[in-house]
Amino acid sequence: MNRYVSISDAAKALGVSVTTLRRWEAAGKLVPEHTAGGHRRYDLAKLRPEMFRAEEAAARRTIAYARVSSHDQKDDLERQKQVLEIITVFSARLYGSRSRKNQKSLDSVKKAVEDAT
Repeated sequence: MNRYVSISDAAKALGVSVTTLRRWEAAGKLVPEHTAGGHRRYDLAKLRPEMFRAEEAAARRTIAYARVSSHDQKDDLERQKQVLEIITVFSARLYGSRSRKNQKSLDSVKKAVEDAT
């Protein structure tokens, strides 16, 4: 037997917000039933998180992360951001190229890291 739930209960079951469910509906990813009063009802048997999240996860990846604990540390956050940008650009260039020069640089960086630990 199918169990139909409200939009808020469906959002809780999937671990997303009500706004996300509405966005998925607008995109055609999800088709709810509607009551006579026009309220959305979702069939719990048809709600599977992997149907919706795989595409979003593939589109978004965290490459670098920086944070501070208070607004007073805004300058620290900016410095962290600059360092992370340098590291990500360097890594992209280093790993993105297969040239011997970059491979030698990569090997020397790996050796330096191993020696430091």
